[in-house]
Amino acid sequence: MESQLSELRTRHTKSGIAKYEVEIWHEGSNKYKLVKGDSPQVVIHKARSEMAQWDKIWAKKEATAQRARTAEEKKRIAKERTLQAQKSLKYLERILAHALDICSAIDWETFKNNSDYLEPKPDKPNLPRKPEMSDRKYKVKLSILDRIFSSRRFAKEYKAQSLYKTDIAKYKKEIAIIKEKYEVAAKNWLTQRQEYIKHRDENNREIDKKKKKYFAGDTEALLYYCDMVLRNSEYPDYFPQSWEPDYNADNGLLIVDYELPSPSIIVTLSEVKYIQSRNELVESHISKVQLNKLYDSVLYQISIRTIHELYQADETGAIKSIVFNGYVHSIDPATGQETFGCVLSLQANKDEFELINLKGVEPKACFRKLKGVGSSKLHSITPVAPIIHIDRTDKRFVASHGVVDTLQEGENLAAMDWEDFEHLIREIFEKEFAGAGGEVKVTRASRDGGIDAVAFDPDPIRGGKIAIQAKRYTNTVGVSAVRDLYGTLVNEGANKGILVTTSNFGPDAYEFAKGKPISLLNGSNLLHLLQRHGYKAKIDISEARKILDERGRE
Repeated sequence: MESQLSELRTRHTKSGIAKYEVEIWHEGSNKYKLVKGDSPQVVIHKARSEMAQWDKIWAKKEATAQRARTAEEKKRIAKERTLQAQKSLKYLERILAHALDICSAIDWETFKNNSDYLEPKPDKPNLPRKPEMSDRKYKVKLSILDRIFSSRRFAKEYKAQSLYKTDIAKYKKEIAIIKEKYEVAAKNWLTQRQEYIKHRDENNREIDKKKKKYFAGDTEALLYYCDMVLRNSEYPDYFPQSWEPDYNADNGLLIVDYELPSPSIIVTLSEVKYIQSRNELVESHISKVQLNKLYDSVLYQISIRTIHELYQADETGAIKSIVFNGYVHSIDPATGQETFGCVLSLQANKDEFELINLKGVEPKACFRKLKGVGSSKLHSITPVAPIIHIDRTDKRFVASHGVVDTLQEGENLAAMDWEDFEHLIREIFEKEFAGAGGEVKVTRASRDGGIDAVAFDPDPIRGGKIAIQAKRYTNTVGVSAVRDLYGTLVNEGANKGILVTTSNFGPDAYEFAKGKPISLLNGSNLLHLLQRHGYKAKIDISEARKILDERGRE
């Protein structure tokens, strides 16, 4: 805000001498002054000098006020960040306690979608008004000459009628276009709604099936249920939240391999202060000793909390014992290399665990009481042997045999023996995953039943179990094959599904795969994958059909 200056005014004395004056004022300072003088230049100079002084005083006052406002704002920010930091640390200290008053059991109905199609139905269009011969536009204005000479009148009437007929034709064409657009939009809307309801009902039926299988004691359904329980367990966003469960129905043993947070991602901020003399915010963090103690406590709490949630959610009583193996992804300070190892392992039988009053326990003492295995200093990330490993063997797996190295250049993949084709797919994916240390196994021959191969990618974030299905087809692969793979994917507890074919996929197949952890590889993708690993082949659908017909197949 600056001082203001009025226009220069001139007045004369009784003796006729000219005098000059100007008003100056400053609204912020509530100052006003009438500056007078014998010369316009002197008056303006005196006024501007006074205004400059006022503005200087005001600027200093404003700077002081701004510093005060900035200081208050930074004090507020410091207070808010301190409260948030203390809240975050408090949450870590009470990770176990936060879960004790929450029911972990899964309400299957919450996974259903009972909503109708939300896209509104297209509104019926407002049709334009139909032209009428009585409209003013078509009325003939007759002059005296028109009334005298009938030919002139007829010419004007004919012109009006022609204009009317032209407008009627345009109207009918416009109406037809509007109606056609509406009918197409309404038909598309109805189709999309029916497709939405179809998928919605399919998903709801699938949930009912899973629920029924779960209560019937199905192992895959139980693992799916346990996965949902762990997904519903709320932790800070920066926690890995990655796990792999396995279950032995013979003895009711559930094993959970769980990725724990590394020490480097644990929040350490404890307080933020505003130092006015330096006009800056200064952070305070918990000490290294405090961090180590907090980290160890967090890991003990997660192991106990996970077991508690799984037992509490077990509505069928199928789980008799749980083994929790906690893994940490970190950097070895001695080598600088990434490490991923088990740092603690805990087994708790249900009867024993339910006798513990978790609201009153000290996590580390409880862990030791349950004879958990782990270094006395978990923050040192010292690997330990898990009490029980997850057995990743699958009785469906069979010994593989080499196919890819016998592949001749120009060999038609679409005409291969279907069992050789499945082994070919296993080999090429084995080479694809080899760099990451993964493995691929072929399941028992089924000719389109279940999955044809299973890949295990060891990457703790992107990896996991991958279901692979091979379709040596000469026809387009429809949506049913993709839908079957998705159902298998869910039942297998796999992270991802891959469907490979020698032909192509229909548009409905791609549409269904949208938004799902499914990759569709057609014949061109397969040839490219083979070429990437140094193998050349071909896919000739027409030739394959002839060959297969001669063999009496397909």
